[in-house]
Amino acid sequence: MIYITGDTHGDFSRIEKFCHDFKTTKEDYLIILGDAGINYWGESDKKLKQKLTNLPITFLLVYGNHEERPENIKNYQEEKMFSGTIYKEVDYPNLIFLKDSEIYNINNQKVLVLGGAFTINKDQMINLGYPWFKDEQPNDLIKSKTLRNLEKLNHQVDIILTHTCPFKYLPHEMFHIGVNQKTVDQSLEHFLDKIEEKTTYNKWYCGHFHTDKIIDKMVFMFEGIKEIN
Repeated sequence: MIYITGDTHGDFSRIEKFCHDFKTTKEDYLIILGDAGINYWGESDKKLKQKLTNLPITFLLVYGNHEERPENIKNYQEEKMFSGTIYKEVDYPNLIFLKDSEIYNINNQKVLVLGGAFTINKDQMINLGYPWFKDEQPNDLIKSKTLRNLEKLNHQVDIILTHTCPFKYLPHEMFHIGVNQKTVDQSLEHFLDKIEEKTTYNKWYCGHFHTDKIIDKMVFMFEGIKEIN
């Protein structure tokens, strides 16, 4: 079975309960739509990764903005999976990062992945000594490759997995009151708008905004866990 959920930020208590209640195995997959929280603190993340390795499930991780990109971490290796490239550490084989711009074949479904987002309080985080990752959003090369991969499929996929959402679907009710929205870089959301306008898809799943709701074919996820058929 393949399941999907939103940001965990290092707290996997609901995942542990889910695995127990549904009696999952390593043959089951759980997609986390960014900000899993396992590549945030660096070396000190190892204890959490080891704990997750013992859970009876395999994680498919979309890149968020509150974590280091796996390609920047020396222990990650590129491998082929689902007809695409993934990142995996030898010591934690069930923690699999999906690569930005890839279109995977998962259960005969064409699945586009594009993670990342802008951190609205990055200045505050830096001042307080918390990690901030300068390449938190996909660069022009990643965006260009995403468009090329879509063109190869005539802009037709089954599922799209992102961390943030297209601009037209931004959940304004979840915006932080104290943040001046003019200071927020929404270039990625505008790019996703262009993809959404010209791509035929069945479902689009995103996280980032810490809300569970559905608009049209856009599924925002946070604490809920859904099965993908």
